[in-house]
Amino acid sequence: MSDKKFTNKLAEASSPYLLQHAHNPVDWLPWGPEALAKAKQEDKPIIVSIGYSACHWCHVMERESFENEDIAAIMNAHFVCIKVDREERPDVDQVYMEAVHAMGLQGGWPLNVFLLPDQRPFYGGTYFPPKGWAQLCNQIGRVFKEQRTELEKSAEGFMRSLGQAEAEKYGLTANDRKFTKAQLNQMFAKHAENFDLVKGGNNRSPKFPMPSVYRFLLFEGHLNDNEKATDHALNTLNQMAWGGIYDQIGGGFTRYSTDMDWFVPHFEKMLYDNGQLVTLYCEAYQKTQNPLYKNTIYQTIDWLARELTDKSGGFYSALDADSEGEEGKFYLWTMEEFEQILGSDAELLIEYYNLTAGNWELGKNIPYRAISDEEFAKIHQLDLEELDDIVQSAHIRLTAVRDQRVRPGLDDKILAGWNGLMLKGLCDAYAQFAEEKFITLARSNAHFLCKQMIKDGGQLFRTHKNGKSTIDGYLEDYTSVIQGLTALYQITFDIHWLHIAEKLTETAVDQFYDDADGFFFFTSSKSEKLIARKKEIFDNVIPSSNAMMAEDLLDLGILLDNEVWVEMAKDMTNRMDRILNLAPQDVSNWSRVAGRLTYPTAEIVIVAHNPQEEAQKLAKHYIPNKVVAGMKPDEKSSLPLLEGRTAIDGQPTFYLCYNKACQLPVNSIDALIEQIRLSESQ
Repeated sequence: MSDKKFTNKLAEASSPYLLQHAHNPVDWLPWGPEALAKAKQEDKPIIVSIGYSACHWCHVMERESFENEDIAAIMNAHFVCIKVDREERPDVDQVYMEAVHAMGLQGGWPLNVFLLPDQRPFYGGTYFPPKGWAQLCNQIGRVFKEQRTELEKSAEGFMRSLGQAEAEKYGLTANDRKFTKAQLNQMFAKHAENFDLVKGGNNRSPKFPMPSVYRFLLFEGHLNDNEKATDHALNTLNQMAWGGIYDQIGGGFTRYSTDMDWFVPHFEKMLYDNGQLVTLYCEAYQKTQNPLYKNTIYQTIDWLARELTDKSGGFYSALDADSEGEEGKFYLWTMEEFEQILGSDAELLIEYYNLTAGNWELGKNIPYRAISDEEFAKIHQLDLEELDDIVQSAHIRLTAVRDQRVRPGLDDKILAGWNGLMLKGLCDAYAQFAEEKFITLARSNAHFLCKQMIKDGGQLFRTHKNGKSTIDGYLEDYTSVIQGLTALYQITFDIHWLHIAEKLTETAVDQFYDDADGFFFFTSSKSEKLIARKKEIFDNVIPSSNAMMAEDLLDLGILLDNEVWVEMAKDMTNRMDRILNLAPQDVSNWSRVAGRLTYPTAEIVIVAHNPQEEAQKLAKHYIPNKVVAGMKPDEKSSLPLLEGRTAIDGQPTFYLCYNKACQLPVNSIDALIEQIRLSESQ
């Protein structure tokens, strides 16, 4: 072992990912003024290495290269080495990911990018094997000293690409065109070109859940009576809930499936996936009442409460894929373990979860289901209730044993945006099932966000750890928290939550909006200035923050009677018209927002002694384009939608309006639904 003293400065970081690298022999610095000044002072190129705590290949590259003293010595000699947690600093990740794409390379994590001392990128890539990484670092170190002009030329070209505005790059211009149901159907046809008609999802691997895609398909199926869209969405949801991508024993979805069958998961579990998937499965349950979806929602929220919830009410970010240095070890089973734990039920559960001598690797099984519970019960001459009791009992016994294993690493930082996505999911689940533990979790989370992550009335922090909130919030954080709080208002009718959402929206418009092209920057005007200030236009595993902002502006604009916000939402979505026609599969959340603009939003007001209970009855129906406000008959409200609303004949009364034109008030949910369906069909 070398006697060299390393100057790795990650030990004081809040990020679990940076702390994972705190003992590397690489002289890592966190992104910040010290590291950037050091590069300029020493006139050294920079390595920016970006990843996240649950990233399997990030761990592999660390073991192979960053823990290797010889390779670390090369890096330390030639570079200022900076580690970045992409989840804490998505702005840095966004800039350098785009640079790697401009180089004609495929992105992903770990992301390793080489910069000039002034932060301009000139080369990059993702995972490198140790020998190749060492050679590359030596080569770039030599070229920087001997042929720096060539690197400067490369950097200039990439900076031209980074400096180009998204609206200019993609031809996003203002227009007055109106979206139509026919156009929405054409967007579906583009999506359908890549469908896997057997196993659901797209016809290639890896397969990501992509909730925004299937929310769009459910919407299109509803709006255009498109059975193909609905069937594909529901088949995908079935296959995911049966597959290895879903933790059959403990609940919660993993990040993606490495194969075409949703069988082999990339085992890390992310909060952002599960928040969106709870919302998606709630919408699917509205349409079908399928108990599979209800069970999936309940089990996922139970997992959230058990494994990702801080005592403060915040939700942690992720669980790692690895434990004891092995991917997925925590989640794998042998037939013998089932036999020892489950006794007389083992044979049935081994068949139910398709265990063999090793369905993944020899002696290692990923539990999955191949058929519905209805089919399985029929084959085994069981009542569905009897099968459910057996499965639930098995889960209790299996999780008790699994909890004794070495657990995967926990990323215990709390991210505002990801919490907002889960808050929305919890609100949707409560609306659907009136389960008290769902609203308790939702309220606790909202109180945490307001107390710990929102300052000065409308400024949002990005991350919270060890009692401290840091880093200015990004557009993704604002949009997601706004969406979660708006959803919480619509199940509680506590206007407090709506006013906080309003303040956050005012901040977003003030600090992120670009009048020049009608979209929002990803970073605030008050945040650290990077070499480029970008806008997030395309949907990914998390929907585009601009698409989410458009929907927030639409919902809050209607609820608060702010016509300026409604028009901003329409303008943003109209500017996306070209991409929506050419590549709707890359902007599926925009596609759904466009669908909402094909006909007016239903403005529903409930006046009743228990408006929350009436809202839950309403939530049994799939109405994808609505906002809901409510109050008690003797209540006074400042909300414009509620002005002059009264209970007729002392009964629950429902008011339906479109574009400020109202239908006659009715006294039953059934009559209200009839009014809505008639309006949707026109």
